Amino acid sequence: MRGDSASSTGDGRPWEGLPEEALSAWSPHLPGLVDEIIEAIRTEVPAYARPLEGAFGEAVRRGVGEALGQFNEMVRNPGGGRAAGREVYVALGRGEVRAGRSLEALLAAYRVGARVAWRRLAAAGLAAGLPSETLVLLAESIFAYIDELSAESAEGFARAQAERAGETDRHRATVIELLIRTPRAPDEVLAGAAQAASWRLPEALTVVVWRAESEHRPAARLPAAAISAPFDGLMCAVVPDPGGPGRRAELERAFEGASAGMGSVVPYAEAARSFDRARAALSLAEDRSLPAMLMAEEHRIALLCRADRSLVEEIGADRLAPLQEETEASRRRLEATLLAWLRHDCQGPAAAEELQVHPQTVRYRLTRLRELFGEALDDPEVRFELEVALRAAAGP
Repeated sequence: MRGDSASSTGDGRPWEGLPEEALSAWSPHLPGLVDEIIEAIRTEVPAYARPLEGAFGEAVRRGVGEALGQFNEMVRNPGGGRAAGREVYVALGRGEVRAGRSLEALLAAYRVGARVAWRRLAAAGLAAGLPSETLVLLAESIFAYIDELSAESAEGFARAQAERAGETDRHRATVIELLIRTPRAPDEVLAGAAQAASWRLPEALTVVVWRAESEHRPAARLPAAAISAPFDGLMCAVVPDPGGPGRRAELERAFEGASAGMGSVVPYAEAARSFDRARAALSLAEDRSLPAMLMAEEHRIALLCRADRSLVEEIGADRLAPLQEETEASRRRLEATLLAWLRHDCQGPAAAEELQVHPQTVRYRLTRLRELFGEALDDPEVRFELEVALRAAAGP
């Protein structure tokens, strides 16, 4: 049952309180109102300033016509739903995403349409002698109705954005897989995938990997040009121009509190090599319980020692055999001294500074090492193998 003209329903549908005489006053004006609203939209909303022709023009005209028709029908039949009609406005919201516009243009068009409709229908109501209470209720009804249409278009806009984001993510995941898989995809395939992902293949890049199950979300803080996706059980990011100004600081901030590995800087054609280094660097970071990004280029020797552990263990067992008869404490001291000595190009004072002991202590230990290893310490190849074995024995 229709309420009196001075009240609304209180449930967000004030048009259900409009009286029958209001319908009679404005119904003759509805057909001409469509063209008036469309012209006002074209004039006042810059995004719609072009002639409203073709599919776009038809969609706008249909939207305006449906809006007026549904409003009129809901006033005539209080309590009726508009489930069927809402898809028109959901579709208009989706269309804005496809057209590359923000939602604001469409919402502005709704506001313009509401103002024009109110002005024309209010004038018709005044001419028909409708009371001011009815005209106030008419204004409330029009703008409440426009709010419904705006919400439906916002829903369509959000859906389309989510779908587009999902599609972009899929394209970017394809680019990453094509870049780092072995054998690498042909250039023309890679170029096509990059274009579909709206991403430009860089001259130089690096790959960064981290655990997908990490509680941190580094992907959201990566440099703007980076793309990321799951790959082979890891999260994998491809970062263009890693040597650019501020790029390293950005990456370090992104991985604060999360273990990650950064591979070598390579041409895009060698991205698989960077990925392999990044995986090895991540493993090293995790072994060291390092909650940050570890860069492979700064830990090449450690990564080399880990590349073939059995071979390194074999070298260690052979070259460090003279220390086996020492006590555990003596062996640790001698190993640390020998490694520092080798690292500093066989310079005792520099080794003493690193170890924070007196140079005489280093000289004493080196005398003992000479007794154990003999002339082998003068052989460059033996010294190299000793350093590899000692670096590996020093820990991850």
